[in-house]
Amino acid sequence: MSDQRFIIEMGMGNDLHGMDYTKAARRAIEDAIRHATLPIFDTTGLDHTEMRVQVTVGVQEPDRIDADALAKVLPRGRASVSAVRGGQNVTNPETGETLVIATAAVEAFLPYQGDDWRPADC
Repeated sequence: MSDQRFIIEMGMGNDLHGMDYTKAARRAIEDAIRHATLPIFDTTGLDHTEMRVQVTVGVQEPDRIDADALAKVLPRGRASVSAVRGGQNVTNPETGETLVIATAAVEAFLPYQGDDWRPADC
């Protein structure tokens, strides 16, 4: 059986100066993983390298994302990052400066474990 998703977290990040899409995306990823804890590895004895991490980042200009640099931000698992059109750009009418807002969905998958996992009271 294929991998099963066991967690999904969402985050938002921004770059207020410089229109750095990768910086905004990195902050969105960090926001998402800040909400998650993965005690599953300690309780099951699984190695975190068995986990596949799939990140989707939404920004207005996806081609300006450095996906390889963002994959290195993930502290565990085998990460891949893809960028899609999303997020938001907001222009300050007084200065003309553009604020970049990015969103991120961080998903974690493990190989099927259903036959090995049992409720604690069995």
